[in-house]
Amino acid sequence: MDTYKRILGEATGWLAMISLLMLLALMVPKTVFDADSRDFLLLIGAVGIWRYSMGGLHFLRGMLFLHVVYPHYRRRVRKLGSAADPSQVFLMVTSFRIDAMTTSMVYRSVIREAIDCGFPTTVVCSIVEMSDEVLIKQQWQKLNPPEHVQLDFVRIPGTGKRDGLAHGFRAISRHLPDEDAVVAVIDGDTVLQQGVVRKTVPWFKLFPNVGGLTTNEFCEVRGGYIMSEWHKLRFAQRHINMCSMALSKRVLTMTGRMSVFRAQVVTNPDFITDVESDHLDHWRLGRFQFLTGDDKSSWYSLMRLGYDTFYVPDAAIDTVEHPPEKSFIKASRKLMFRWYGNNLRQNSRALALGPQRLGWFTSVVLFDQRVSMWTCLLGLAASIIASIKYSIVFLLIYLLWIGITRLVLTLLLSLSGHHIGPAYPLILYYNQIVGALVKIYVFFRLDQQSWTRQNTKLDRGLASFQRWFNTWSSRAMTFSAASVFVAVLMSIV
Repeated sequence: MDTYKRILGEATGWLAMISLLMLLALMVPKTVFDADSRDFLLLIGAVGIWRYSMGGLHFLRGMLFLHVVYPHYRRRVRKLGSAADPSQVFLMVTSFRIDAMTTSMVYRSVIREAIDCGFPTTVVCSIVEMSDEVLIKQQWQKLNPPEHVQLDFVRIPGTGKRDGLAHGFRAISRHLPDEDAVVAVIDGDTVLQQGVVRKTVPWFKLFPNVGGLTTNEFCEVRGGYIMSEWHKLRFAQRHINMCSMALSKRVLTMTGRMSVFRAQVVTNPDFITDVESDHLDHWRLGRFQFLTGDDKSSWYSLMRLGYDTFYVPDAAIDTVEHPPEKSFIKASRKLMFRWYGNNLRQNSRALALGPQRLGWFTSVVLFDQRVSMWTCLLGLAASIIASIKYSIVFLLIYLLWIGITRLVLTLLLSLSGHHIGPAYPLILYYNQIVGALVKIYVFFRLDQQSWTRQNTKLDRGLASFQRWFNTWSSRAMTFSAASVFVAVLMSIV
């Protein structure tokens, strides 16, 4: 019955979406559909060509990797057989303030993977609270692992995930792993799907220069329908982008939910320092530590140390998402603020590594991250200005264009293997506009950071004048940039 209701609800949603597009099509002039007219719907400018070219290139590269290149790589891995087996596996889990039910699910899946993979495995638990240790020991006793599976607890103060990771890495160092050992870093709300360890560890033998790789993600959201669809859309987009970047072995983040590294990477003191004490020297905001974004720090460290990064699309995990707010608008803004801040804090120094280290395509993608906050707003801003100066028809044409293109993008996302829903076109546009506004806001406030689960913020202990200067200079630069953007558009439209 629940499946029937879900199918009926989605069918109703798709019909409503198509009906709305047809209504908009009836409201705009017929010349919009005339290829010889200057009002033709598909006549887009240079900025539009750039944006859709980047999206189309990512999609084509992603499909090429997923359906052609990766299957070829997988056949090569199978030919290696037992020669690709690691000497030892470490499964390191960081847990802090996660509900007991989720914690039990996570550690049960981790211990089962440690048993089923068949390799000598140590489960490293980087925890803060005694209650977590009790839950883990209960799962350990129930599953009763064989001798090749060991358990190691690392108790840390609740000072943040970066400290938890660093303490865990040092605990692994004390085991003196050899060059064939691997380490999986797993978040405390990540449930491992069956066989994920065996699907990820052989790639380090096939690609000797790969220092870290990450996995496909699916999610269970403890929230409403829109919140759930928003997360699922994000993971579908992530899957295609990861596949695209894996074609160059330049996956742009070592996802904190689950990534796998060579043991010689995570035991490298430089890598540990990069993750634990990463910071940025900003010309206006001064030096500040990174509170969030350990996944971006680990990626940057791998790039700086000369390693490649990779993505394994058929190795999957399930994440349990706990929205930080009941309101979708508030929760999505909080999460965007954290995610986009992590991206932008790493962006400039990653670009400084240069195309010789990153490759030209990766450098272009990083550059696009900096300009997309403005190009994403260009169409909406131009249509609003044109509707005020000339006719409301321009806004209707823009809405029709958005509806058609987001519907096409949603259908293309179905090729990722992730579920798509009728709310995706609207959520795609929401992400474009609200995401761009959040990026602009955070771009001028890179020192402002906070965890959503722990509700902790970075306190730099600045003098009152420095706090005042940072606050008002950020506001002034945001206002100036937005004013220039609007002024340029008004002079062109």
